Amino acid sequence: MTTMSGELQQVSHKIGSLNEKPLHAALKEWYARPNDQFEVSVDGFVIDIVRGDLLVEIQTRNFAAIKRKLVKLTAHHPVRLVYPIAREKWIIRLAGDGHSQLGRRKSPKRGTLEQVFGELVSFPQLLSNPNFSLEVLFMQEEEVRRYDSKRGWRRKGWVTHERRLLEVVGQRLFETPADIGALVPSQLAEQPFTTSDLAAAMGKPRWLAQKMAYCLREMGTIAQVGKRGKAILYTRTTHAA
Repeated sequence: MTTMSGELQQVSHKIGSLNEKPLHAALKEWYARPNDQFEVSVDGFVIDIVRGDLLVEIQTRNFAAIKRKLVKLTAHHPVRLVYPIAREKWIIRLAGDGHSQLGRRKSPKRGTLEQVFGELVSFPQLLSNPNFSLEVLFMQEEEVRRYDSKRGWRRKGWVTHERRLLEVVGQRLFETPADIGALVPSQLAEQPFTTSDLAAAMGKPRWLAQKMAYCLREMGTIAQVGKRGKAILYTRTTHAA
């Protein structure tokens, strides 16, 4: 592992914005600690937060967009990816002027930890790199929507304008494949299971269980051991212990 000495450029001890979305900027401010450096250029990439030797990147969605950056950086530096999940969400609708508030309501949907697998499918093997860690922040947020008939056909014309952080209510750090493997429900730990079994045990849709199984298999925490009819059977490995 190389040291950070001599590789930092454009060092700033103040939290900047760099055209950031409100949620990203607010999470960076929440995560910041004394002596952190912000918007630092390392190996040709701008890093959200540098904390000693640790590089911290905050990504609110679309892990695929940051894959190349993480792969390059983890070759030489410890990197932590911070990802927020909304435990609770309030939806705000703005009038056509983009400023007047038409209403605010609480969404019935609650985010859960398993959502991370929907993003982690972009690079599940990366957690096997000792230089990489993933931290999930659980938050309360506001989602601001504006009317745009040309873009918002899925929501009858309403599109997400921005997301706002209200409060961080919890966090969980994953540093090894075993940390992620521990999310397999205990009732499946000692027996082969299918993605349907996994979905039922978690109380989640099968498509999410399939993404979870793919990630865990790529990390080596579960392995394919046969089939039950047409369904693939998996079992936990020693890497998950």
